[in-house]
Amino acid sequence: MLVDDEPAVLEGLQLHLRRRFTIATASGGVEALAVIAASEPFAVVMSDMRMPGMNGATLLARVRECSPDSVRLLLTGYSEIEAAIAAVNEGQVFRFLTKPCPPDVLIPALTAASEQHRLITAERVLLEQTLRGCVRTLTDLLGLANPVAFGRAGRVKERVTRLCAALQLTDTWPVEVAAMLSQIGCITLPPATVEKHYLGLTLLPAEQVMVDRLPALACQLLGPIPRLEPVRDILAAMDRRFDTNFRIPIPLGARLLKIALDHDLLEARGFDTETLMATLRGRSGWYDPQVLDVWCRLEAPSAVIEALQEVRLVDLRAGMVFAADVCTRGGMLLIARGYEATPGILERLGNLGAAGVMEPFRVRFPRRGKIVRA
Repeated sequence: MLVDDEPAVLEGLQLHLRRRFTIATASGGVEALAVIAASEPFAVVMSDMRMPGMNGATLLARVRECSPDSVRLLLTGYSEIEAAIAAVNEGQVFRFLTKPCPPDVLIPALTAASEQHRLITAERVLLEQTLRGCVRTLTDLLGLANPVAFGRAGRVKERVTRLCAALQLTDTWPVEVAAMLSQIGCITLPPATVEKHYLGLTLLPAEQVMVDRLPALACQLLGPIPRLEPVRDILAAMDRRFDTNFRIPIPLGARLLKIALDHDLLEARGFDTETLMATLRGRSGWYDPQVLDVWCRLEAPSAVIEALQEVRLVDLRAGMVFAADVCTRGGMLLIARGYEATPGILERLGNLGAAGVMEPFRVRFPRRGKIVRA
């Protein structure tokens, strides 16, 4: 995307660049933002600095907000160097070029910007898709071995996703992965302790010590895995009260995760929705008040009514969420409520067959987080 208020400049740029790049143009900042909003994200956005109405620095700062992966370049005159430096610092402009900019300088700069965009998008794919997919596979395997603990992880992840949508958060992969891995420390707990914790029963002092160590243990287990630093920061603080935020800042993801985890614990104790919400609100200093307010509106009794279905094993499909625990006919827990059916789970249930599991299953489809403005 090339932005300049002089048509002759745009024509000249297109002449030099059209053989190497796919070009779109705009004659000003407002037009450029409209084109960006209506198009696929541009790899590179280059703007002139001095334009009427909206200068290039302001435009590129706006582009950073609406299309953060687009690499931004600024064309400027020698008299505007200080403004260009400010644009680099405030708008995170990749590079600024002085006018007139000859093709042997402009083309390498745009090529470098295109390569930077490729690196940015590849990094995001690695983090948001590849890494999240690996984590999902890991939690699915652990869920088959310890359905009690990782059923909770599935429910917590869904609640965190809804909170992120309600708060209009964009960079959500760290908190979603943290929710999926929030129970990984439970693999070290005795099965009886896991079940008591899951049911919200009173723990013995020694058991409570083990449970209190779960956040630190989760960070320790994930320590050797690269690129999970934001996830570990969330897990390390997921059990901290909000009123300790003034001493050591608590990541927003940890504040969301604490509400989702405590909600699940209270629900396991049999609290109805109204009592549960009143309990959360009555815990002064425990939670981020703004996040809690949004969550209470999301979970208001009128908002949580949902259609449940009963399906038999042959009709069970990936993506359905178990609304009740799934047990063998002998009473052993296989899959905890709130867990989403995955191909691995379907394979295990299929191997057991209708004679081995209690059916029909109560299921629902994942709820999508609706927008609730604070």
